Amino acid sequence: MRAADLPDDLERVLYSQEEVAHRIDEVAAVIDKDYAGRDPLLVGVLNGAVMTMADLCRAMKIHCHMDWMAVSSYGAGTRSSGVVRILKDLTTDIEDRDVLIVEDIIDTGLTLSYLVQNLRTRNPRSLEIMAMFRKPEAISAPVDVKYIGYDIPNEFVVGFGLDYAGRYRNLTDVATLAEHVYK
Repeated sequence: MRAADLPDDLERVLYSQEEVAHRIDEVAAVIDKDYAGRDPLLVGVLNGAVMTMADLCRAMKIHCHMDWMAVSSYGAGTRSSGVVRILKDLTTDIEDRDVLIVEDIIDTGLTLSYLVQNLRTRNPRSLEIMAMFRKPEAISAPVDVKYIGYDIPNEFVVGFGLDYAGRYRNLTDVATLAEHVYK
């Protein structure tokens, strides 16, 4: 689904499908270089990171492994609740592994901060973060993000895995959601 298919739901397109794909290729090339000779474990944060994880893995030229976690602090609203819950844990032991968390978006940073603390207790060899989108103006719990797709404005965005109440994840462009949709 493209932004043109939803003209009444979206305010403006921030990044087209083609721009996102190009940026994924650029980030993947840096990750390939940084992890050369290693097989990193990519930990995708469900559900939003599915699109980023799939495209990132396909763009990478090195071997990698994948696992998934589901962590929530949102519910159906547009703002983080601040209460973080692990809904699905890893099935892979990460002790002495090179772990790269793959996240769709960093909003307040609360969820990711909690996740990093949790994973560090499992003794990975290294632990880094890749986020496709980051809202610098919204961050209240800073986290060290090594790989960033785009910094975006502090607005509610959908597409490329980002949703509102479970909808818009399959939108291939990234766009701001019209206020009338969520008010």
